[in-house]
Amino acid sequence: MDGAIFFQQVVNGMSLGGMYALIAIGYTMVYGVLRLINFAHADVMMVGAFATLFLFSSIGLPFGVAIFMTLGLCGLLGMFIDRVAYRPLRQASKISMLITAIGVSFFLENLFNVLFGGSTRFFSAPDYFNKTLTFGHIIITNVAWIVPLITVLLLLAILWLLYRTRYGMAIRAVAFDVNTVRLMGIDANRIISLVFALGSSLAALGGVFYSISYPTIDPLMGVLIGLKAFAAAVLGGIGSVTGAVLGGFILGFTEVVAVAIFPELGGYKDAFAFMFLILVLLFRPVGIMGDERLERSRF
Repeated sequence: MDGAIFFQQVVNGMSLGGMYALIAIGYTMVYGVLRLINFAHADVMMVGAFATLFLFSSIGLPFGVAIFMTLGLCGLLGMFIDRVAYRPLRQASKISMLITAIGVSFFLENLFNVLFGGSTRFFSAPDYFNKTLTFGHIIITNVAWIVPLITVLLLLAILWLLYRTRYGMAIRAVAFDVNTVRLMGIDANRIISLVFALGSSLAALGGVFYSISYPTIDPLMGVLIGLKAFAAAVLGGIGSVTGAVLGGFILGFTEVVAVAIFPELGGYKDAFAFMFLILVLLFRPVGIMGDERLERSRF
């Protein structure tokens, strides 16, 4: 493989990694405040892809407007899921919340299967995203550089929110000790709803970008993507926003570049992410940016 092809695959890997990272942020933030793996999170990504397609193709809204409306709708969906499915179980065992999360995931998948059918649909997007930039022998589509750029900018925005605002301070306080936060008069449920809204919006954006790059969607599209994003969150250090983004980029890079170097292993590309995760966790179980001495310190 020559240098130009390798660099092009690196860019493609970073693009895929950015999509994983956007979804992984939601996993890690919800885990940070509730110690819950929200398995319905990946299906919110699927809802975001279908909502954008419906608003853009069926209603005829401009694509940018459709995306912003989708982010708002999925943010509200995340808050609704928390209010209906998780809030009544705040004092229940973690396994009860985990089973509920799986139930919500199955509900969303089957609901959209009934509404839109189980067959795949073509995701139409403006031609701008598929236009290419040429640098010598390197050809890069616009979406390939837009996704990593937006992912990094959103990471900086989230870190600013967490460490420079009152809401961010409240989120970190709830993640550290929710009972003490309640004693101080802070509405912990409202803060948790904010986390669900933020994470769900990012998952929806990740779903839109994924659908632009791989333009077919179906009600089960979130299953494998969600597992990879969860693997990215664990790889980076579950509970660390920066770690989730780093893990997403590493997984995306590994998946794309490994197949480019060893094309005969293309049929096993989905296994690379989990093999890499196992190897890392064998030597560092807390993840790349995790710290077992600070297990309760989140984000």
